[in-house]
Amino acid sequence: MSKVPFVTKQQVEEIAGNYPTPFYLYDEKGIRENARAVQEAFAWNKGFKEFFAVKACPNPFLIRIMHEYGVGCDCSSLTELMLSKAIGIEGHDIMFSSNETPAEEFAYCDRIGGIINLDDFTHIEFVEKILGRLPETMSCRYNPGGVFQMSNGIMDNPGDSKYGFTYEQLLAGYRLLKEKGVKHFGLHAFLASNTVTNEYYPQLAKQLFELAVQIREQTGVVLEFINLSGGVGIPYAPEQEGNDIRAIGEGVRRVYEEVLVPAGMGDVAIYTEMGRFMTGPYGVLVTKAVHEKHIHKEYIGVDACAVNLMRPAMYGAYHHITVLGKEDAVCDHRYDVVGSLCENNDKFAIDRMLPEIERGDYLVIHDAGAHGFAMGYNYNGKLKSAELLLKEDGSVELIRRAETPKDYFATFDCFDLFEKLEVRN
Repeated sequence: MSKVPFVTKQQVEEIAGNYPTPFYLYDEKGIRENARAVQEAFAWNKGFKEFFAVKACPNPFLIRIMHEYGVGCDCSSLTELMLSKAIGIEGHDIMFSSNETPAEEFAYCDRIGGIINLDDFTHIEFVEKILGRLPETMSCRYNPGGVFQMSNGIMDNPGDSKYGFTYEQLLAGYRLLKEKGVKHFGLHAFLASNTVTNEYYPQLAKQLFELAVQIREQTGVVLEFINLSGGVGIPYAPEQEGNDIRAIGEGVRRVYEEVLVPAGMGDVAIYTEMGRFMTGPYGVLVTKAVHEKHIHKEYIGVDACAVNLMRPAMYGAYHHITVLGKEDAVCDHRYDVVGSLCENNDKFAIDRMLPEIERGDYLVIHDAGAHGFAMGYNYNGKLKSAELLLKEDGSVELIRRAETPKDYFATFDCFDLFEKLEVRN
């Protein structure tokens, strides 16, 4: 398989005439088609809802697009809640899945009507004390502990995760919530990240569906929704085969009918909280080659750095790179593609075979539409890039301007000093 950019060299040259590199570029057409596919994959479930994981790509323009297809917001902080509210998403279109949560964040979520997904048994009393009551609808996050395995090996280690209730805490939690007047209940679990297999959701769903039956039998609580959370990943490497969301939806349907329907629970709504799958493949980081260095290795220096995309530096994550205009050229040069931070891990690629790269070439770093811009920072005084939307009609819209030095200094009490610097943007 190959990764083909959704943008051409000619388009990037035109865009760069108005918006200097580096910049993020998102594909409206791809995001829309994917959002439709998710809704179709789970259309068999009357109450299905996808809550986009805002942390993956907190841009209101992109969230609005997905909201047109019924997608809500999965929030994990006060500002994510505020962002959702600001673009008109509130009430039960918000799932608040947070941990070690400050009191004011629970209070704000309740004020805008979002669903609180409790991360710990002690949070029941904590929320009640803050609000003077408990909301009528609440969810609990489950952590089974141990190691989560599938046929293709160990997927993750929930036993080492800081999130969620144990099994015993979960049962006690539902009993207590019911006793305190909660009327509508949900169950949530996240057991593995970025899985590239159609079997993850169905296997997780079966565990949660069986757990839901046990909860009803042991506590009398009947769940109204089961949230499969995120974890459905994308193929970062060209040789990987991506997930088929329709096959995933069908797999969940089969275990739903196998477990829940015979138990008389065929009206339970299925929720998901995908982020990476929703936007990851539909965003790229576009950067320009500005230097080349020939020492013990061959280096290409680009005008982006880990500030713009930290996953390779932080995780050693692979992101495919296309040199625009050289898509069909032989990859016969071995490079480290690096940024300008004073950190030696500021590398987008190490020993990567690519076509010969010359100064001025544009590089597209693929699959950066989730956990890309969102994880940016300002180390070395570097400034975050612009975010652009390639619209379905081929036009380009600025959906977040690039930061300026004035933005960097804005939180200091030194505006007069800044003005004296005579920095021109």
